[in-house]
Amino acid sequence: MTRPPVPPFSFDDAVTKVRMAEDGWNERDPTKVALAYRPDTHWRNRSQFLNGRAEVEAFLT
Repeated sequence: MTRPPVPPFSFDDAVTKVRMAEDGWNERDPTKVALAYRPDTHWRNRSQFLNGRAEVEAFLT
């Protein structure tokens, strides 16, 4: 599944992509935020390490 905007980015596309990311985080819905990351994502939050989308979602919840 490809969601716009896709590379190569123009300046306006980049601004749109950043605003979409900000809007997703501002909704504060852990499920929606976690979907923005790959299923095999690796996160570091200070001394905590999260592996996979499920752990990211649980952490945000």
